[in-house]
Amino acid sequence: MLIHLPILQVIIPLLGAPLCLMVKGSRFVWGFTLLVSLLASMISVALLWQVEANGTLSYALGGWQAPIGIEYRIDILSAYLLLIVSCMSTIVLLGGYRSIEKEIPVSNQSYFYVAYLLCLAGLLGIVAAGDAFNVFVFLEISSLASYILIGLGKDRRALWASFQYLIVGTIGATFILIGVGYLYIMTGTLNMVDLAQRIPSVSESTTVLVAFAFLIVGVCLKLAMFPLHVWLPNAYAFAPSIVTAFLAASATKVAVYLLFRFSFGVFGIELTESILPLHEVFIGLGLAGVFAASLVAVFQQNIKRLFAYSSVAQIGYMIVGYGLDSVAGSMASLLHLFNHALMKASLFMALAAVVYRLGSVQLKDLAGLASVMPWTAAAIVIGGLSLVGVPLTVGFVSKWYLVLAALEQDLWWVALLLVVGSLLAIVYVWRIVEQMYFAPSTSGDQSDGTREAPIGLLTALWILVIANIYFGIDTRLPVGVAELAAEHIFGGRL
Repeated sequence: MLIHLPILQVIIPLLGAPLCLMVKGSRFVWGFTLLVSLLASMISVALLWQVEANGTLSYALGGWQAPIGIEYRIDILSAYLLLIVSCMSTIVLLGGYRSIEKEIPVSNQSYFYVAYLLCLAGLLGIVAAGDAFNVFVFLEISSLASYILIGLGKDRRALWASFQYLIVGTIGATFILIGVGYLYIMTGTLNMVDLAQRIPSVSESTTVLVAFAFLIVGVCLKLAMFPLHVWLPNAYAFAPSIVTAFLAASATKVAVYLLFRFSFGVFGIELTESILPLHEVFIGLGLAGVFAASLVAVFQQNIKRLFAYSSVAQIGYMIVGYGLDSVAGSMASLLHLFNHALMKASLFMALAAVVYRLGSVQLKDLAGLASVMPWTAAAIVIGGLSLVGVPLTVGFVSKWYLVLAALEQDLWWVALLLVVGSLLAIVYVWRIVEQMYFAPSTSGDQSDGTREAPIGLLTALWILVIANIYFGIDTRLPVGVAELAAEHIFGGRL
């Protein structure tokens, strides 16, 4: 059974999706979806353990060995991403039942779980696939499911957000497909390991450079990298709260993975370093994203939208790490993938609890929240501190390694701007804290006392909050795996 784990990682949620339509009762279909996600999480843990012990795993489909046949290939980088995506999915689902029940009509709930598992299968498939065309196929599966999930939001603006994401996502997917097509024209193969071996012989071809440009732009659109982020704020703000938590913790992380995979794993470090001042451009765009998105976040009144712009800023940190073009920079970027997933999942799960009780995430409606929902308010504070990068939280760890990576290259000005950018987060986090703890309540009668979120939602929320602190103190797992993945990237063994 162990040798089949790479395919089971994808096939279990893929087959589970249509089965949701056969399960009757909202609680039963939620339990079934949670079970499928939990199985995917357990498989991802087993895969990470196997890869660390035995090295890269290759699984040939249909008895045809790569590069002729389709291959699922799990190395340390993909095992790391599989762990993040599947575990975040499971924790979000664990606390999501009451939120889904509240925000999505009963008639649509079965379809929600179908789309959720299809999105999960697509994201896992992107990471596991060993050939570029199947990456595109799974990218489309996850994207189409995401459009549905976002459009299920109660606010009619969710439909516009979904349509906006569909247009931008289709453009990004088209760019990726064109890039893959050009590579096939030049090399005659789609297997990514085989591509990496054949591209150096045709690297001076204009077609290869055009393919590289199409792939990078397409991935950056999916990544919501500044200034290609226009779809993300509305998608996060108007989607159902659980959808926002899941996508924020997984979808953009998989896009960052693709950026590393195509740049370093397929085209190779030598080629990417020879194309214009590419890494300097990414450092500049990353820093621009940190400052521009943080400044916009300061003036937002919708808290989900505020944290959506914060996500664009945090993506900027990952892009800076990528742009540093070093083991230390890549390690910091990959470490921030893990840490940002924990931060944003906890914050959006807290907002799911707020929506459940208050029906609103407008800043003015959070006045006096700490007296009504003390555990939820405390979770928002801790998540906010992690977002800022306060010591003993995960946010501090990855930003610390990012600053060290910049200083390693004597880029002190980059390190300084990264610190200043983190300080900007204090401003918008403080606005929320001030409203929750120091503003008089606008709800009038407080005689009903504490009205916390349901216990399931609160439990999942605090699992994430505790993880924000635990992995900020005991950093062995994320730092060790991120460092190993970065060394593999620059050792040419992806």
